Amino acid sequence: MDRTDTSVIVVGAGPAGLMLAGELRLAGVDVIVLERLERPTGQSRGIGFTVRTMEIFDQRGLLPRFGPIETSTAGHFGGLPLDLTILGAAHEAARTVPQSRTEAVLEAWARELGADIRRGQEVTGLTEDADGVSVAVKDADRALRGRYVVGCDGGRSTVRKLTGFDFPGTPATTELFVADLRGVDLAPKMTADPSAGGLVMVAHLPDGITRIIAAERGAPPVRRTGPPEFSEIADVFKRLTDVDISAARPVWLSAFTDAARQVTEYRSGRVLLAGDAAHIHLPAGGQGMNTSLQDSVNLGWKLASVVRGTAPETLLDTYHEERHEVGRRLLAGTRAQSLLILGGDDVAPLRDVLGSLLDIDEVARRLAERAAGLDIRYDVGGGRHPLLGARLPELALHDGRRATTSTELLRPGRGLLLDLDDSAGLRRRAEPWNHRIDVVTATARDLPRSGLPTGTTGVLVRPDGHVAWAAPGSHHDLPMALTRWFGPARAARASAA
Repeated sequence: MDRTDTSVIVVGAGPAGLMLAGELRLAGVDVIVLERLERPTGQSRGIGFTVRTMEIFDQRGLLPRFGPIETSTAGHFGGLPLDLTILGAAHEAARTVPQSRTEAVLEAWARELGADIRRGQEVTGLTEDADGVSVAVKDADRALRGRYVVGCDGGRSTVRKLTGFDFPGTPATTELFVADLRGVDLAPKMTADPSAGGLVMVAHLPDGITRIIAAERGAPPVRRTGPPEFSEIADVFKRLTDVDISAARPVWLSAFTDAARQVTEYRSGRVLLAGDAAHIHLPAGGQGMNTSLQDSVNLGWKLASVVRGTAPETLLDTYHEERHEVGRRLLAGTRAQSLLILGGDDVAPLRDVLGSLLDIDEVARRLAERAAGLDIRYDVGGGRHPLLGARLPELALHDGRRATTSTELLRPGRGLLLDLDDSAGLRRRAEPWNHRIDVVTATARDLPRSGLPTGTTGVLVRPDGHVAWAAPGSHHDLPMALTRWFGPARAARASAA
């Protein structure tokens, strides 16, 4: 079949799908986004960003679009308080940003870049062949044709089911309620402290909305075909807190469980999954939406390179290799937090032991890194440099003309080679790749504070902000690293006769 409507079809216009669409367009790849709903729900759903998501949005110049953001240096792991200042990051975690706002910002950005976002398009079938994927849409005259399809269509993913991805895991054992309310005056309770009978959290959202989360310990999950009744949630809240909220006006109601599942593969031929389509879990610590966004940032530049023909298709295998492990650790972490938050007196000794361990700086740092999303390190090849595979903290730089930062230099969504020692000849060695990466010769201030040892002469940064090579310390030479992540070198032009 020769006809192709677009290079990539993304199914789902939630945060993961919209972020992926923007990343693909930033790299010059055409994309169609199919969304079942006719219009955005306007529901707050996931609220807030981890430190790493704040960094990613900053790397794409998106933070100003959100307007004023309430931030905090406080986090928690299963109700155990964490101080995020120990990380020394350029950003704090964001609180109370409704998912509806996140989706609006990302959709506007993706459309500005040229993404074709089509609402009211329900996918009903997928057929893959050697050259692409045909996507059947309900009531459409013909199927859409793309070279690749990415399912970003949530925990009940149609793409996942149609393609036959294996989705093992553990079934739900309990149920939690979430409600956004108007007309109720409750003190905020942002840390998931366990109460005598379960869990209660309270957050103040924009526009006078109060978010509550409530769960009774030992309450079995209920098979639901729609949201719970507000009276049911109000009754649970009253039993847990002795506070009557029944006079409040509900804006959005939902129930979720502690079911934990992850696909065994993030890629099946020309079909890939990102976000909740690939992993579901208890939304403890607000990790779900943030992990989904980061799936898309990891995948976007890789898929764009393959579509444009600058990198081999094997680059897509690294998406599964890198993000499946992140998802596995996400599920392990949320299950551990579920035990700490929802466990009864039998868990109290474990809670006490972990709480005492947080007095050790290294333990506190490790858990803070996990809560902040800064603990991710990919396998980019061995070496002694401490930042290999990790995200590059923001570097203050001067390129000889002006002051800048590594964050600003990553905004075009291209690879970045920082030449921190002009005598090292990095620009000459990277010249065959200069159509795919930006090479910047600059001096850096306060390298140790950013995690770069004094004496670092060069750093190769992938478009997702992770360090792919650094000198000295990487076991790979620079051309090998460039080939691995950005494809074969461009052949030198033949000299004139």
